[in-house]
Amino acid sequence: MGDAELHGYAIATEMAGDEGVQLLSGLGKGELIKIIIDDAKNWLAHDGLWFQAVESVHGMDEAIAADRAAWEKFTVIEAKRIMERLGMKPGGGIPALVECLKHRLYARLNLQDVMEQSDSRVVFRMVDCRVQSARRRKGLADFPCKTVGIVEYAEFARTIDPRIRTRCIACPPDAHPDQYWCAWEFTL
Repeated sequence: MGDAELHGYAIATEMAGDEGVQLLSGLGKGELIKIIIDDAKNWLAHDGLWFQAVESVHGMDEAIAADRAAWEKFTVIEAKRIMERLGMKPGGGIPALVECLKHRLYARLNLQDVMEQSDSRVVFRMVDCRVQSARRRKGLADFPCKTVGIVEYAEFARTIDPRIRTRCIACPPDAHPDQYWCAWEFTL
């Protein structure tokens, strides 16, 4: 969103009485970036606490099933909002997917990269995952996120372009090299 668009959005929400957005309209770029990163951290903290609450009542398998169901819906919402913000329509292929991956909430917190990109294929890697790194620092085993990741990445990619197919290269509990936590192949 450019300055003019942000100003227009701030004026529109100001008329609607949205004090939270009004507050943002007067901040500088550095302050806005800090807020975006902090909001992403808060989102991830909520996601983790929600998962732990379900796990404590129903166990790990049920928590993962609930997490998968939530991500199946959330990832589509996130992809659609990103495309709308970027002025994209579905069907943009691998270049559109790569661009949209840069705009996910995770991209604000995790170190990710793209390898082997062509018009029909890309390999995406999560080089540093905030969740997994925190578990490692605490001496815990890798979080087994593969079944959730399969749904999350496949639905995200399919929302960007229904022709894209997703394949997991590695994701915990799979063994993975030290260079990344998970890797995904997207093909058109």
